[in-house]
Order: sequence, then structure tokens, then C-alpha cells
Amino acid sequence: MPEEMDKPLISLHLVDSDSSLAKVPDEAPKVGILGSGDFARSLATRLVGSGFKVVVGSRNPKRTAGLFPSAAQVTFQEEAVSSPEVIFVAVFREHYSSLCSLSDQLAGKILVDVSNPTEQEHLQHRESNAEYLASLFPTCTVVKAFNVISAWTLQAGPRDGNRQVPICGDQPEARRAVSEMALAMGFMPVDMGSLASAREVEAMPLRLLPAWKVPTLLALGLFVCFYAYNFVRDVLQPYVQESQNKFFKLPVSVVNTTLPCVAYVLLSLVYLPGVLAAALQLRRGTKYQRFPDWLDHWLQHRKQIGLLSFFCAALHALYSFCLPLRRAHRYDLVNLAVKQVLANKSHLWVEEEVWRMEIYLSLGVLALGTLSLLAVTSLPSIANSLNWREFSFVQSSLGFVALVLSTLHTLTYGWTRAFEESRYKFYLPPTFTLTLLVPCVVILAKALFLLPCISRRLARIRRGWERDGTIKFTLPTDHALAEKTSHV
Repeated sequence: MPEEMDKPLISLHLVDSDSSLAKVPDEAPKVGILGSGDFARSLATRLVGSGFKVVVGSRNPKRTAGLFPSAAQVTFQEEAVSSPEVIFVAVFREHYSSLCSLSDQLAGKILVDVSNPTEQEHLQHRESNAEYLASLFPTCTVVKAFNVISAWTLQAGPRDGNRQVPICGDQPEARRAVSEMALAMGFMPVDMGSLASAREVEAMPLRLLPAWKVPTLLALGLFVCFYAYNFVRDVLQPYVQESQNKFFKLPVSVVNTTLPCVAYVLLSLVYLPGVLAAALQLRRGTKYQRFPDWLDHWLQHRKQIGLLSFFCAALHALYSFCLPLRRAHRYDLVNLAVKQVLANKSHLWVEEEVWRMEIYLSLGVLALGTLSLLAVTSLPSIANSLNWREFSFVQSSLGFVALVLSTLHTLTYGWTRAFEESRYKFYLPPTFTLTLLVPCVVILAKALFLLPCISRRLARIRRGWERDGTIKFTLPTDHALAEKTSHV
């Protein structure tokens, strides 16, 4: 990739001030653009910066010429489509019919449709915008491309996930030509096949974080459940049985008690599907059987679940820093000091509690730091710089270390509270005991898989060995060796 593709092309004066972009060589390939909107201007800027000669067709070229780079020629639509073989149609669907007067000049050319329908239009029309454009211009070759790229990405240059450009069209030669242009512009073309795929391509920008829906609902569900549980224990029980009003704990204290529970359980749910998948492979004795759909979807959402776990853990750290700033905390300190004076206690020091809190905080910081490393390596820009062994080590090995540290952090928080009768409010166990269930199952299962007899068998299965994959051979000439088996 040329280094210039990584430089942002944001403002017009930057393009004009660069002599290499202000004038394009005459032998550069010529590209036409129909439209003068924001996307058309960004597209022209990127094409000029990629070494193309750009001709823009507008209904009012005098008014719009100043909006485009000086290297781009802005003229009437009839003149703009006369010489280029590839023409970008950067107008809305309802304006396609206004281009019908150009059908003779557009005959035999490649039209690149970059439009996107609204969600209502996508549901209203059965055919895609590209298919509708192809029906209006049957003598042209229509290609759907660049509709998933925003105007900002075109100006600033491709970055990480925005590099991919789905391309579809009925003519392979046309798709190849547009793919070469996408490569020259610094993007990564993805061949989606025929123009029938255009409806699917046009639906991509309409999706709002599709991979995050289930993990987000899971995190919200866990938060609501743990928040209600903590509310009953920490607020409702003192109010009902002791007539103490502790509703002031709802905004900060109860939330801060709930967030680590959600983060801890979500982190364990990242590694639980891997344990279930390994157990299934051991039970079946092969890796060539599909996992159940629910497990397959669970495995695909592990990244999102892990990032939500880090988000909740980070919020827990911030809320913990805010606890001493509360007015209630200051009143508690004053009341504790008054009680100490009245009891004639000049020195209050519990060695066990001091050590417990020191270890508890240290483990929490280590767990959050490890989670931060996992979150950073989940970014595409970082993940792409790691080889598979490095990425697997960080996400698998360090992830399991983060789960173990979080478990130790939870155990030091609970200490002996699980065995104290006063901690069972309304006969409900402390919250941390509930959160330990799933993580302990995952840790025990991981430890079980480390046993040589199980780990070797699992490694053989993942290398292609099958328990019931024996092949029998019959040798009629030698009855003594009439049957042999092979595990290959």
C-alpha cells in the first residue's frame, strides 16, 4: 500500500496545497462521477489522491466546482459520461430516472452504484437500488460497491474494519475492474458474486451492531438480576427488619456491588463455551461434527462478551474510587471515631482485615490490568499485528489468568463471610457466593483438561483423529491377516 493512502485527505485546501494532488498526469485512468453531494466530493478527493483523473457531472457545475479538488474536472453530466469507462452513480434512488436522458452515452459503460436505502425503503422495495438501476439502463453493466464506506472514511483514508468493500455484479470483468480501483484507493475488495447479492450488501449499513445485541441483552439481564438481589439484601432487608432507611445506597453502593458480579460472570461465560466444546469433542471422539447452533453462536459472541466484561470491571473501578467521596462515607467515619472515643479505644487495628484488604485490592488491580490487555488486543489494529500463536496466548492463556485472578479477588473479598450466619439476609446467601459458581466450574474443567490422559486425547482429536474412524481392509489371499485396521 502506498504511504500516501494513510494520510488524511480531509479539507479541500490541503489537497490544493499539494502539487502532486493538484494536477493529475494525463495518462492517469479517467473516472466519472454523477452527483455533487457529500459522498461524491469525498469520493472525488480519494480518487484524485489515488492517482485517478476525475470528471464530475453536475446539473450546476459553476455552483459546485469550488467544492471539489482543483484536480477534478466539474462539468455537465452529458460531458462527464462521454469518455470514462467507469462511472460512479452517487445520487439517490428517486433521482435515477433523471439520468435516463444519458442512456445513449452510458451504453456499454460500467455504472458503480454507491447508494444506500433507508430502512423503510429497504423493506418497501423488493429489488435493490442496484437492480433498479440495472433495469433502467439495460445496456450498461451495474456494479454495487462502496456503499458501506462513509464519506469520512473516504476522506481520512481506510482504517482497520473500514477497509473492506463488498462488490457484486453480473459481469466478472466489471467486478475485477472495480476491485482494482478499490485496491488502488487503499481498500480491500470482497467479491460478493452476482448483482442478486446487492440487496444483502445494501442491508449491511442498516444493521446496528448486530453482533452486540445478544451479549448486550445478556449483560443487561445479569445486571438487573444482581441489582435486584443486592437491593433485597442491602436495602430492603434493613428497612423491613431493622427499620433502617438505606435507600441512599441505590445510586452508587448497590451499583458498585452489582458491576463486579456482572463482569465476573461475563468473563467466565467467555471461556465456558470452549469447555463445553472440548467436552463435546471428547464425547463424540471427533471434531468433524457440528456443534449445536446455540453453542456455535455462543462461541462467535465471546469477543463481545469479553469486552462487556472489561467495561463493567472498569466501571466498578471508577465507582470504587468514588466511594470515599460520598457524604454517607464521611458520616460513617465520624460515627466510627465517636464510638471509638466513647469506648476508650485509642488504637483500632485488626491484622487479619488489613492483610485481607491489601491482598484483595492487589488482586483486583492485577485482574483489571490483565483484562485491559485482553481488550486492547481485541482491537483489529492490534490483533492484525499479532501472529496466531501470540493472539491465542493473549486471548486464551492470559484470559484464563484473568479469570483465576478475578476468582482469587472474589474469594479474598468474601473471606469467611460465607460461613457467618449474619451475612444471610432474608436467608439469601452473599452475592459473591453466587458469582463463584460458573467461574469455579470453568476453572475445574480447565484443570481437568490439563491431565495428560485427557489433554493428549483432545489434542489428537483436534489434529483429525477419530475414535470411530477405523477403515477395515480384507485380504482374501491370506486368511491369517484377513482383517486389518488403520487410524489414518
